[in-house]
Amino acid sequence: MVLSCCSVGSHYHPVAVIKQNIRRLLLTFEALSDLGPAMTAERDFSETAPQMLASLMDALDAREGALFRFSDKPAMMVSVADRGFAAFPQPALIPLLPKHVHTLLKTPAPSHLTFDNWGDYLSTNGNLAPGLMKCIAPLRVASRLVGMVALGQRAEAAPYGEEEMHTLGLLSHFVAMHVHNHNLTETLAQRVTENLKLMATIHNFYDNTLEAFAAAIDFKHVNIHGHSLRVGRYASDIADAISLDQSEVAGLRAAGYLHDIGKVAVDKRLFGKASALDEAEFREMADHTTLGHQIVQGVQFPWAKIPEVVRSHHERIDGTGYPDHLQQDSVPEAARIVGVADTFDAMTSERPYRRPMSIGEALNEIVKLTPTKYDPVAVQGLIVQVRRDTVANSAAQMTGKWAQPKSDKPKFLDDHLRCDLGPTDVDYIASLLQHKMTRGRVYSA
Repeated sequence: MVLSCCSVGSHYHPVAVIKQNIRRLLLTFEALSDLGPAMTAERDFSETAPQMLASLMDALDAREGALFRFSDKPAMMVSVADRGFAAFPQPALIPLLPKHVHTLLKTPAPSHLTFDNWGDYLSTNGNLAPGLMKCIAPLRVASRLVGMVALGQRAEAAPYGEEEMHTLGLLSHFVAMHVHNHNLTETLAQRVTENLKLMATIHNFYDNTLEAFAAAIDFKHVNIHGHSLRVGRYASDIADAISLDQSEVAGLRAAGYLHDIGKVAVDKRLFGKASALDEAEFREMADHTTLGHQIVQGVQFPWAKIPEVVRSHHERIDGTGYPDHLQQDSVPEAARIVGVADTFDAMTSERPYRRPMSIGEALNEIVKLTPTKYDPVAVQGLIVQVRRDTVANSAAQMTGKWAQPKSDKPKFLDDHLRCDLGPTDVDYIASLLQHKMTRGRVYSA
């Protein structure tokens, strides 16, 4: 069933309203998805700069905007792309005094521009009228000023509020790295070294951005705080354990972070209910898969399988899952992996209607339902990662080093879980899985 509205009592939340509430979030993410490929594109900077500016402006409903590159000899801002202005100099030139460069370097976030404070940031001696710009975001990489994004009027003359300024600051990090990368082309030898550092920064920034999305998805539901972050980490570690390539590992982490995005439409009351959901409530909860798919299917993600994971992570191999009752190999592999990670975290987390299961209880229950409901390869990957933690815990016990720094805690299990199993216990559970998969057959040479 495709969700058309969610209702509790007399309160209605149409899909249109829900989508409007998270529209800015999705536009921001879509802009990030557009900016990443632009940074490594082989096209000329004169082509990618307008594309980046357009993506950023669309995310903010800005009608007018310009992207500037900083030149230090002499110090000035030079426009490299503009959009929406009725009349704009080609190029626009804004000379800078040392005090302007200092202010732009030290300004920690985007700033509103007025006639009164223009002179604090920029000179009035250029060919650009001060009144055109409503806000600016200095572009910096480390301690280096590389450029500036300047925005004029928004759609319907709306102001740039706190949310828009925060989004502008977020997107400006990506634009700054691309402008800086372009500047490095002037010195080929320097570019080789610096570009490697920039790419590492891009991957870290992209991952950190997705983590922020995951936290936002779970924020209003106190009983699932951290769930999406854990599922993303569990899914990527399971993928690593079964030897998927690193692009798939990274993609599964992203899919895990976003798998429950449709739950932004589920009423908070259902997450706090201390008893089983009735039929209508279950349908409302289950609709988060189709609503989530509606939300993400139009976004161009770097990893194309995210929409199918969002829709199908509650499908089960025997066809008893939802929303499409897929069976066997019709359930995408990525959805099967995220489904195991999602189930494991749900079982080991506290809910209003039950206590959390121990690690051993959860693994035994998942193995019991494999391969009827869960993919045995994904379950094997889960067991491998748990065993690694038990080995680390056993070594810590033997050396009396339970009180380790946080960085030394097991890599797989979340910090709030204490593994109650030893390696031999996990080996026994693994043998149960193997016995089920071979139906008790024993092979010998």
